Amino acid sequence: METTIGAAGLPGMLDLPAGPVRGGLVVLHGSHAGQRSHFLYAHLARLLPPAGIAVLRYDRRPRVDGHDVPLADQAEDACAALAELRRHVGAVPVGLWGFSQGAWAATLAATRCPVDFLVLVGCSAVSPAAQMRYATAEQLRRHGYGPADLAELAELRRLAEGYQRGEVSRPAAQAALDAAARRRWFPLTFLPDELPERPGAWTDMDHDPAPVLARLTGPVLLCYGETDAWIPIEDSLAVWRRTARNIELTVARLAGCDHAPTLGESEDLDGVSPQYERLLLDWLDRTLPPG
Repeated sequence: METTIGAAGLPGMLDLPAGPVRGGLVVLHGSHAGQRSHFLYAHLARLLPPAGIAVLRYDRRPRVDGHDVPLADQAEDACAALAELRRHVGAVPVGLWGFSQGAWAATLAATRCPVDFLVLVGCSAVSPAAQMRYATAEQLRRHGYGPADLAELAELRRLAEGYQRGEVSRPAAQAALDAAARRRWFPLTFLPDELPERPGAWTDMDHDPAPVLARLTGPVLLCYGETDAWIPIEDSLAVWRRTARNIELTVARLAGCDHAPTLGESEDLDGVSPQYERLLLDWLDRTLPPG
């Protein structure tokens, strides 16, 4: 059934079980997967209702002037979506499923409104800036670039981030970008050709997940692809284990998967990992009350 989420009126879709409802799940978005029709979200809507679990997916707020949607706004919308879900499923446990950037938003939302459980796929527990430093360096490594290129990349990102923080002048940072733009690896940096006229466009670059994780309660499932090129998995797990002391944490490594829970980096329903499906269903079956 179609629905709308929050004051922003975000279009959503609620898939309900045909029989008794054991629980419910709200889906939060990867940074470049903001539509409710994305195949990973459609997969949940196909997989979970037969197990008695309702799934609410919705369109993320649109970007404004090319800027990403602030995590605080994403968390606000997630809380509105949880309220809408509860309106339809009653008092059963409800939780959040977040992929990549959506995992940051999910943990933040869980500190602002009641959530019974979290399922996080490709979750970084370091800041977005630190995550992108890791991810872009890993892109260069996997494309065969060596220490000199990695050192140049690190300096480039230092200057670009410094500009966004107001610590580096625009001419200095832009000069580094202009020089790097001549490198064959520049498309792997995920930096713009030209910096914005004013710093501060990346409002969440230094978001620190650790204080957020310290406030979480309840069960959490973390799913990571074994070859994830975008998330510093071990560093992230160290933060979880150091700070999130009031949760029941389950960590799953997905064989044959990279950042998304798909085999061979597939981007369609047929590529979703069977291991991921089994893990998710088994974990939810243990976490939720019997049907």
